[in-house]
Amino acid sequence: MWPINMNRYKMYFRIKAFVLPLMMASVLMISCAEGRHSPTEADLSAFGTYVNALDTPQLKQNMQKLLAGDTARWKADKAVKARYAAIDRYESSPIWFSRLGVSADADSLLAFLRRELPQNGLDTTAFFIPEIRDDLAIVHQLSFDSLGVSINEVLPRLDYHLSKAYARFATGQRYGFISPEPLFNRLNYKPDGSAYARLFDYEIKVADGAEAVKALTSDDRMGFLQASRPDNYVYKALQQRLAQTTDKDERRKLAVNMERCRWQIKHPAQNERRVLVNIPAQHLWAVGGDSVLDMRICCGAVPTKTPLLNSAISYMQVNPEWSIPFNIIKTDVARHGGDSAYFARNRYSIIDRSSGDTLSARTVSADKLRSGQVRVVQKGGAGNSLGRIVFRFPNNFSVYLHDTNNRGAFNRERRTLSHGCVRVQKPFDLACFLLPEADDWLKDRLRISMDMKPVTEQGRSWLESHAEDPRPYKLLTYHDVAPKVPVYIVYYTAYPNPATGAVEQWPDLYSYDSVIAKAMGNLLLK
Repeated sequence: MWPINMNRYKMYFRIKAFVLPLMMASVLMISCAEGRHSPTEADLSAFGTYVNALDTPQLKQNMQKLLAGDTARWKADKAVKARYAAIDRYESSPIWFSRLGVSADADSLLAFLRRELPQNGLDTTAFFIPEIRDDLAIVHQLSFDSLGVSINEVLPRLDYHLSKAYARFATGQRYGFISPEPLFNRLNYKPDGSAYARLFDYEIKVADGAEAVKALTSDDRMGFLQASRPDNYVYKALQQRLAQTTDKDERRKLAVNMERCRWQIKHPAQNERRVLVNIPAQHLWAVGGDSVLDMRICCGAVPTKTPLLNSAISYMQVNPEWSIPFNIIKTDVARHGGDSAYFARNRYSIIDRSSGDTLSARTVSADKLRSGQVRVVQKGGAGNSLGRIVFRFPNNFSVYLHDTNNRGAFNRERRTLSHGCVRVQKPFDLACFLLPEADDWLKDRLRISMDMKPVTEQGRSWLESHAEDPRPYKLLTYHDVAPKVPVYIVYYTAYPNPATGAVEQWPDLYSYDSVIAKAMGNLLLK
């Protein structure tokens, strides 16, 4: 277990005689990968009478105390604890010291973490930096006697703290310190209280800590640690801003957003053609090459939050009908059961699900509407809640980007007011972005269908010739988006503006920053 085989080395030692020459020749220190074996207690027990002598039973007992008192909250901690728990079977050995002393990597790790933790928005105390610093000083200065501590207590503690700090940092930097999927998908109930509302729908890769524990005993464990830095342009921008500010609240906000960048989900690439919706910014950016189209959005109200997801916009519908979601029927529409004026005013039709027949609103009660036996559909065109165009992409929530018949909403400072879908301020411009190869006639067909004035002679002529047509907007009803354009709905309260690159900051509209900060606990910088 602890690699100190006295039969092999034919020597008895007191701790000062064992360690002092090796501390003076630290460049010759070796890692624990050398000389592993499983000594018996008899090999070492005779040295129990020597003050501060290494003693396997005491080392083992002290390690067991550490393990028993460790609640191991984080996955990396659990993996480290499991590795050290193998001590009972003599299948484990110290990681950071051997019979030749403490590995030079211990000092390298301490220096690395003291530098890197603040730069990455993390608190040093959560990574045992004070404990590691003090115990390394005891070992280097051989101050066991003067401080009244035993080497058999210090070395296991130092070894365990070094391993936990290493695995905790490496795993957290590579995969994130918290897992957003269970955190956000058990946060709010659906409006009807039937179940949790799913708010986070990114595919995510999570770690169990085993990767970092394996790296602990590799030949290049410091290289593995250095390679754990997130390679993400957003992360780097936030990190740079973190180094520039001393404001406590801003630093914590930046640190929380850096955690979002660590999650192993599909993050937008800097040069990717994409549509980015950032909820706290209440803004959409359509990024393509050197051009950036930006616009305001309206997103989900707090009880009906817009979910976070990534997909790809595949088609657009012009003047779509709105099939009202059942939860909206139950909460907003059903109370108007039997009120034919309400349904006529909003251009709602009630359709029997089993027969497909359109029912008279006067005959449909509130209970009938809540039963799920009928659908409520709003006719397309003027006054439709989806506006003149909707942009569709596959997702598990039936959410989409769309125009709106309430243009004044974009003038509000806080625009969290939808049932989850995203209303866009410049729908025609977004459509043109999604159709970069569209010719002038296609754009005019789209304008006419959206009740906008055409700009080409062909468009104006067509509109004149159809002046008597009661539904001229039917010129274009559907168009594929090919190739599909990635869409990301994200939640960052600090993010580099895609147009300028400058980090901008916004209010925490859904209080998600607070959720992350609470989950990270003492890991987050103070």
